[in-house]
Amino acid sequence: MKDVQAIEAVIDQAPDKQISLTDPDARAMSTNARSSGTVGYNVQAAVDTKHHLIVAHDVSTAMGDRRQLTQMSKKARAATGIKTLEVIADRGYYNMEEIKATVDAGMTPYVPKPLTSNNKAKGLYDRRDFVYIDKDDEYECPAGERLIWRYASQENGLTMNRYWSSNCQTCHLKPRCTPAKERRVSRWEHGKVLEEHEQRMNENPSMMQLRKQTAEHAFGTIKSWMGMSHFKTKTLKRVSTEMSLHVLAYNLTRMINMMGVKQLIEAIEA
Repeated sequence: MKDVQAIEAVIDQAPDKQISLTDPDARAMSTNARSSGTVGYNVQAAVDTKHHLIVAHDVSTAMGDRRQLTQMSKKARAATGIKTLEVIADRGYYNMEEIKATVDAGMTPYVPKPLTSNNKAKGLYDRRDFVYIDKDDEYECPAGERLIWRYASQENGLTMNRYWSSNCQTCHLKPRCTPAKERRVSRWEHGKVLEEHEQRMNENPSMMQLRKQTAEHAFGTIKSWMGMSHFKTKTLKRVSTEMSLHVLAYNLTRMINMMGVKQLIEAIEA
């Protein structure tokens, strides 16, 4: 118990409230796996959709992917030279600020929004059933009523606008809408960016299938090579070097399979 209490004191002093006795740099990762105690590193990879080559990668101690979209997109653009880059990522990367930052940087993201609302499962109208009327800055509900702007507030550094109608109490659709006094809808001040993004997603439903065929190919191949033990080294610097060697080996193998050894050597020497 004394040993545990001593470790607890050290954890309290750590900036991220974590300490790894096996590898001082490793951190608990946020995953959807049943075993939530995965301790390791966050490996990011940008893979081109045509040749499945890894054009950029990164190893960090970030405990999730939600803040990785913009920085990895910029790395991929720098590596490829493609200014108007299209970026496809899974729903784990969805973050309002990151999507806006990627758009502001001149790139086009495709990231599905996580389905966090339980309203559909309860038989209630979903947030997407409320249509925003841009010219009036109002929402229209399934009953045809208008939800008008009421006030703005700050949430986690974001400016959120609140909308609701005064006619909810007499609405015949209220049992299918909300058990509260009225149905309130929130909108980020840069909500238009998110709506345009969602429209792109709806118009390009095959994008996520393309992502599976691209990123999963590279990660699956490297994980197969690494075996059950995964990284053989410790500390962020060494693991980053190890991952770079894996990426180099993967890309060389891909190029040999596509071009052949002779042509690859000639291309390298050119």
